[in-house]
Amino acid sequence: MQLNLLKSKIHRAEITDSSLNYEGSLAIDAEFMAAVGLLQYERILIGNLNNGERFETYAIAAPAGSKSICLNGATAYLGKPGDLVTIMCFAVFDEREAAALRPKILVLADANRRIVKQIG
Repeated sequence: MQLNLLKSKIHRAEITDSSLNYEGSLAIDAEFMAAVGLLQYERILIGNLNNGERFETYAIAAPAGSKSICLNGATAYLGKPGDLVTIMCFAVFDEREAAALRPKILVLADANRRIVKQIG
């Protein structure tokens, strides 16, 4: 049996910018991506804690250390700077892999300047 489970999560990330005139995606500080094992162009689900929007796109790396979370393309309509979002990535695991799975989780605060919790 194949199971679709949470692999990575960045919780309470603050949107820092948006760019409507871009092809699409969510730009995420490369350090945050590395901390949760999120790859460039990987499919992600985003939940906006301020307005309830949920949407899918793909991750691209923003400069390391920038603390950036930038909505690009059509996703720019789904949030604004200052909104808090949860960024999730799921993967397919077999039952043996699922039993040992420990998702990598990062919880941010203070406009992405502080890591409150890191798991995995």
